[in-house]
Amino acid sequence: MAHWALLEEARLTPKPALVDRRSGGAHTDMSLALMEASAHRLAPYFAQMASIPLHLPISLRRQQLGALGRAAEAAMLQATGGINTHRGAIWALGLLVASPGAEPINSVFSLDALLSGAAQLAQTPDISAPPSTDSHGRQVCRRYQVGGARAQAEAGFPAVAEQGIPVLRASRARGDHESHARLNALLAIMSQLTDTCVLYRAGRTGLEAMQDGARAVLEAGGMASHAGQRALKQLDQTLRTLNASAGGAADLLAATLLVDRLCPMPFSMPSSFYSASQQELL
Repeated sequence: MAHWALLEEARLTPKPALVDRRSGGAHTDMSLALMEASAHRLAPYFAQMASIPLHLPISLRRQQLGALGRAAEAAMLQATGGINTHRGAIWALGLLVASPGAEPINSVFSLDALLSGAAQLAQTPDISAPPSTDSHGRQVCRRYQVGGARAQAEAGFPAVAEQGIPVLRASRARGDHESHARLNALLAIMSQLTDTCVLYRAGRTGLEAMQDGARAVLEAGGMASHAGQRALKQLDQTLRTLNASAGGAADLLAATLLVDRLCPMPFSMPSSFYSASQQELL
């Protein structure tokens, strides 16, 4: 399912300034074929992550997950010629498939248990990890004083629980095409997320353009409306001009698709969690 979620995210079109069936978006070194090759290479590693025994102490589960994540990253870089296609997705989807809450009850997963279990894993130190490198994400978190992917995971993926899943399911409920529902979910995530990929490539100007532009699409009626589609084209052009690629939001859309498939039961959150634009979709 994690492998499927990566492929579905990559193939979803049209995404603003992201790799899709049209082009590499704001990336000159990526293509849909490269994203698919990366996803295929990662599939067996997600299977191993999901197979970590649930009875193990959380610290040992975290060590095994970390070792598999590092092996997956090395395999990804080998498959892509050194291009980082899915580092953030390995972190997010790996935590979800290895979550202590990823155990079905009567063939149904609990969303709360899945996300809280992933948070518990993210909060647990990996004592076997080598010294951290000064990655782009770490540089951005330090420069802009933001939490990044780690903080998102440690909080139980609020972008998935509060934006992605509610808007995805609300869009479906009002009759939107599945691709439109998924794009609306991506836009809802983009409208709120402090995306470190965008911050690295385009600074706060790019981040504000992403958030404001995504909200504008939703406020125009989302992807099912002609006005929303026109607003998306404008957002795509703006982000491409700024060289801003919302890679963090794309990773969280893949996480949303995985969680949605694992936890098919009806899901709702208090209305206070939603922005005005999201409430229009609900």
